[in-house]
Amino acid sequence: MPPRHVLFNITIVCVLFFFLYRPGRKRDFSPLSWSQYFETMEDVEVWISLTTLNLFRIYCSGSHGPVLLLLHGGGHSALSWAVFTAVIFNRINCRVVAMDLRAHGDTKVKDPGDLSADTMARDIGKVVEALYGENPPPIMIVGHSMGGAIAVHTASANHVPSLLGLCVIDVVEGTAMDALNSMQNFLRSRPKTFKSLENAIEWSVKSGQIRNIESARVSMGGQVKKCEEPSGSSRVSNTIGEGILEEEEEEEEEDDQEVKKESIFTWRVELSKTEKYWEGWFRGLSALFLSCSVPKLLLLAGVDRLDKDLTIGQMQGKFQMQVLPQCGHAVHEDAPEKVADALATFMVRHKFTDFKEGYLW
Repeated sequence: MPPRHVLFNITIVCVLFFFLYRPGRKRDFSPLSWSQYFETMEDVEVWISLTTLNLFRIYCSGSHGPVLLLLHGGGHSALSWAVFTAVIFNRINCRVVAMDLRAHGDTKVKDPGDLSADTMARDIGKVVEALYGENPPPIMIVGHSMGGAIAVHTASANHVPSLLGLCVIDVVEGTAMDALNSMQNFLRSRPKTFKSLENAIEWSVKSGQIRNIESARVSMGGQVKKCEEPSGSSRVSNTIGEGILEEEEEEEEEDDQEVKKESIFTWRVELSKTEKYWEGWFRGLSALFLSCSVPKLLLLAGVDRLDKDLTIGQMQGKFQMQVLPQCGHAVHEDAPEKVADALATFMVRHKFTDFKEGYLW
């Protein structure tokens, strides 16, 4: 008979296995609060006339060091940076400002339909000015997807005079332009409504839009909102599988009406209506990126995303590049630790900041 301590260890392993891997164990798709990841939330006032005020929602952490100004992708919000913020804040001395771009999240502007690259880049400069006045601290702009394109336009137009550096995540001109033709089909394939925020979080994880469940639980609240009233044009099916709602072309009218009453969440941003701005975001992006004089970091989910101009520029040492495999498009959400490591190393190497005391890298 095995010794008593061996039997005890075997018992512990069996109990842990039962609770962690037992069939039917449900994952937690409940939403998480922004306050678990950021220190403060505020609305920055930007006056565009004597009587007209724009309000830009920002989430912040830190009070000293260079500022990481984080710009999210199309349809997302500042909350997509929540988990990343908690990670990077533990690695280096810095401040973090994550911003809801116009027409996204909880930002409210007079003309939310104007999503041109020039307008959005000017927004960034005005928010920085409203926050810091004429003497802003050193700022590193980090942008993902659409936010990466806007970051490049902002840097190129010198809207942030104290710019330290530029980090662009998973967006290059060639790949983005090639993807535009299929973008509407992708948007049509998404559910239009969800029965709850939990269902929206579940869909984002199971569809692969966000592969990190913790990030999905905090960021999806910035992507969807409660419907003011059931939409007559939204056709959704009953719950399938674990509670995700999907579109169907045909459905019994009685069932359809029943589900509409339950479908209370929809997308905050109708991305299909922004199509006229897509080319302006991405056309000429590689040349603009290469022309920015500050140190630059490009983080990609796959090397296949690199276009010709960037390949030449990378060989000439005009920017630093790192590929983070096994990630989806939302690289900073799927692998926040890897993105934080890459950015922290980049900033310390360029002497923008230092690692925090006690952090082992």
